[in-house]
Amino acid sequence: MATQGTPSVPMGEADEAARPAVPRPWRMRDLLSSFAGRSEAFLEGAQFDRGPWLAVAFAAGIGLWFYLGAPWQWLATIGGALAAAAMAFARWRGRDGRAYLLAASLSVLIALALGMSLVWARSAMVGAEPIAYPRFERIDGRVLEREEQPAEDRVRLVLAARDAETGRAVAYRVNLPLAKDRPGLREGARVRLSARLMPPSPPIVPGAYNFARRAWFDGLSATGSVVGEVELVTPPPQSRLTVASIQRRLSAHVRSRLDSTAGAIAATLASGDRGAIPERDEEAMRDAGLTHLLSISGLHVSAIIAASYIVVLKLLALWPWLALRVRLPLVAAGAAALAGIAYTLLTGAQVPTVRSCIGALLVLVALALGREPLSLRMVAIAAGVVLALWPESLVGPSFQMSFAAVIAIVSLHNVQAVRDFLAPREESGLRRFLRRTAILFLTGLVIELALMPIVLFHFHRAGVYGAAANLVAIPLVTFVSMPLVALALALDLIGAGAPVWWLVGHSLDLLLGIAHLFAEQPGSVKLAPRIGMGAITLYLCGALWLALWQGRARLWGLGPVVMAAILMIQAPVPDILITRDGRDIGIANEAERLLVLRDSEGGYAQENLLELAGTDRQPLAIAEWPHSRCSAEFCSLTVTREGRAWSLLIARSRDLVEERALAAACRNADIVIADRFLPRSCRPRWLKADRRFLEREGGVALYLGARRIDTVAQDQGEHGWWRAPEDRRAPRGQ
Repeated sequence: MATQGTPSVPMGEADEAARPAVPRPWRMRDLLSSFAGRSEAFLEGAQFDRGPWLAVAFAAGIGLWFYLGAPWQWLATIGGALAAAAMAFARWRGRDGRAYLLAASLSVLIALALGMSLVWARSAMVGAEPIAYPRFERIDGRVLEREEQPAEDRVRLVLAARDAETGRAVAYRVNLPLAKDRPGLREGARVRLSARLMPPSPPIVPGAYNFARRAWFDGLSATGSVVGEVELVTPPPQSRLTVASIQRRLSAHVRSRLDSTAGAIAATLASGDRGAIPERDEEAMRDAGLTHLLSISGLHVSAIIAASYIVVLKLLALWPWLALRVRLPLVAAGAAALAGIAYTLLTGAQVPTVRSCIGALLVLVALALGREPLSLRMVAIAAGVVLALWPESLVGPSFQMSFAAVIAIVSLHNVQAVRDFLAPREESGLRRFLRRTAILFLTGLVIELALMPIVLFHFHRAGVYGAAANLVAIPLVTFVSMPLVALALALDLIGAGAPVWWLVGHSLDLLLGIAHLFAEQPGSVKLAPRIGMGAITLYLCGALWLALWQGRARLWGLGPVVMAAILMIQAPVPDILITRDGRDIGIANEAERLLVLRDSEGGYAQENLLELAGTDRQPLAIAEWPHSRCSAEFCSLTVTREGRAWSLLIARSRDLVEERALAAACRNADIVIADRFLPRSCRPRWLKADRRFLEREGGVALYLGARRIDTVAQDQGEHGWWRAPEDRRAPRGQ
């Protein structure tokens, strides 16, 4: 029975103990105020640690643009960030005790909106619309770039031309067999040729390399191969002083002085030309964790600048009159800066090299001004400059790996215990050497730990013994090979470089021996399937928190890093992988070997299937697997996952089959996969991945236990490099 009347509510007669039992809506305001107060105190105590987070916020805006798929989402994010900044300004402007919180909120939110706006604008300005379909075309164009790749027996040309159908200006990249190369085919020449052209390739399966995105920002509308002879209509300009021509002549000169792979690596160190390195040796360098020695970046630019700085400083110090009147460190810094810029231009001025040059120049400025050269603020400025010029580089492995390595080095050497360990002291030369060796190994180990998640995310494989290999290889290249190359080139001016080239060859042969030794050890390579975006984002957030803050607060970053590591270790292997054309299929975890539809050993598609399946064992053709039944047209097999049997029907050819028989076979299958259009009467129980489906969704990864379908289209959204029908909804079983 309901109580009648007004209940008695205690007002003033209750004691203070009863007050917390009565909920009050304004207590949340007190809680938020307390949180804001603690944030203000934290930011006030952080001092110089706050600055690098502006670069992080700027990069976060760029990354969000790539992750979010639609223009309305980009506008909403930019508008939301600016609205939040306006609210923070209105809420905390002029309020005592909120100055740091207001400054942090405004700067971070504006930097995030600026990063997203910048990359969106750059995509709109430089993005190249891909051709609609593969075709054979007669091209009349001008050579923009030339890249020699003797190891691949080809030359790559980038041509400026007109689209044969629309007349718009386009750029094509075509491969020319080395046997058809001619001296006049270089920058500025006008040529006529026939080529098979393809739209730039999106990922063939989820998690694979996205060349279409890179081609979009590089301005390439198609790639292909030359068919027949090349007609030279107009020869290139006669000037031989272009950077590209000097680079090629220098590379050819070095290779003429040294044979085999040693000459190719020496040419890489001198000019940045990696085209002559054999694939087997490049793979050994990669699996040993030494690939960074082949990419002209921080190590090489820093070595050139440091050597130039020391040499110029010591030589000028021999002139007493000048030493008494001029501040020599400034002069040496200027000379070293010029040497670094010249080396950057000579080696092609690629993004990693430019990024490294900017960082090294900032270090020179700090040294000249008497400031701390290795600081996270310097790294943040370099990152901001690079992202302002090339925002798309953020999602590439080069940017992420190089800056992760530099941040790891600077953060490690800013730890007080490491500073104390490296502090000068009275000790023997042996103890000093051992101390330096120990810190070098520790630095290599920290770099390997920092880079491994990023490497596994992009390449699905990483060298395990990189720290030990780099302990020997980095000093060898920095203090032996590179100085010897420079000395040999200098002595070649008077024809006396042969003995030094002999020493260069032996030092680089030793480098290759180290690479093969570590790459061929058992367990030298860690393989991983596709790592989710959530796991890698969690890792990056935790790692940046660990690196950028000081004191005990930095330890909060350990939580996200540990959680990310657990997610990466537990990353599931796709049960079935289907390439975008439906012609290559991989079925994982069957007798610990990958089952493939086509046994194309060494092919690009098969290599991707093996990497994403997390295995390096030789695959087995489905037709040869004893538990499959195959005819000339189809293969049928059963896959068991988590106690359930899945029936698969896979097309082997495009020959016509009787529709009624096909419909009956489809009804008995859970999944049907074909590289051709299948009739509507083909209705499997869960998924029909035929040509119509694959053209719309791209490559597919199936996780049978979770009944999950991942497609390439889900990750591309409405970015310009992804050409798909307007229906972009997540795929459903058919």
